Amino acid sequence: MNLKILGSIAIVAGTAIGAGMLALPLATAALGFYPAILLLLGCWAISAYTSLLMLEVNLRSGVGDNLHVVTGKALGKPGQVIQSISFLSLLFALTAAYLSGGADLLTLKFKSWFAVELTNTPAVLLFTLFLGIFAALGVGWVDKLSRLLFSTMVVLLVIVIAFLLPEVNTESLVHHAMAESYGKVWLTAIPVVITSFGFHVCIATLVRYLDGDAVSLRKVLLIGSTLPLFCYILWLLVTLGTVGSEPIAGFNGKLAPMISALQEITQQPIISKFVGFFADLALITSFLGVTMSLYDFLAELIRARPSFTGRAQTWLLTFIPPLACALFYPKGFIALLGFAAIPLVVISLILPVAIALKQRAQTSEGYQVIGGKPALVVVSVCAVLIIVSQIYAA
Repeated sequence: MNLKILGSIAIVAGTAIGAGMLALPLATAALGFYPAILLLLGCWAISAYTSLLMLEVNLRSGVGDNLHVVTGKALGKPGQVIQSISFLSLLFALTAAYLSGGADLLTLKFKSWFAVELTNTPAVLLFTLFLGIFAALGVGWVDKLSRLLFSTMVVLLVIVIAFLLPEVNTESLVHHAMAESYGKVWLTAIPVVITSFGFHVCIATLVRYLDGDAVSLRKVLLIGSTLPLFCYILWLLVTLGTVGSEPIAGFNGKLAPMISALQEITQQPIISKFVGFFADLALITSFLGVTMSLYDFLAELIRARPSFTGRAQTWLLTFIPPLACALFYPKGFIALLGFAAIPLVVISLILPVAIALKQRAQTSEGYQVIGGKPALVVVSVCAVLIIVSQIYAA
């Protein structure tokens, strides 16, 4: 396996693993560990299959085409409009979620470091101003910083899991938090879990990077999507198995109490700090990647000039909508990640199915993922289920 394939696997896994990982225990605590694992496996299977479907439509469209071009060739201008609106909605929702979660963690830092009780408004503003500036500095800065932070995050994750595993109580794993409606618990968890496997936006780039080599790309997508699955299972094991489902469900979607609870369990100051730093880096790396993509998308959309005024206008467009959402909806970390599932489903499930049907009707040549029309029907049903779940849960 050459370095380009290994690097591509890291891109897929790194795109998926991030702040969504922090949300998994909060979203699935009321399910319990074993049902949560079943949900993870189901969402992973959907994500892995649809990644191969997106590989198919990219290869048939042409190596080098991005999703916007692929959609335009198959579905015309209406398809491109739907794709653009979904992409913008996804990035806005994720940015708002990360601002809310980041403010929560910043409040925890101020309390532990300075004994200062920071309210939501200054916490959101500080987080936005301090880290949001990187979006306007360009991909070069974000790339260098993200690589450093992500590598550190992975090391911290391994250390944290290694120290928390001996503290896992197997009895805690068989219990789930009490809820008024267990059905609604499932519907609430599904959108958050599927969002945690959202790596599909990088597929077109990888097709170009690996020169359209279908065998290598298939290997990259299957391995790259499976690595987050193992990380998520271990993370749920050490969170639900130590803190417990009932206490985590009682945190009402707030990150800070869960991180504090994990820090108390370690009983070692250095590992306690590692837990906090891991949570910080998981959220920051996701935030940097999403806001950079959103900033670039808006800059192209409004044809912003590369001047200070142009950058300032694009920056304000990037952050004002999600900032307003985070300020007026301070407990929205889980809810906003769940909402992000709707545009993600459109981009990674609905559009690929529609494009594949159009392309297959035109020609049978080229790479085609197994399953035929029955598999496309299953994906379409799953897409509807995820969207209905989020609408019902909201």
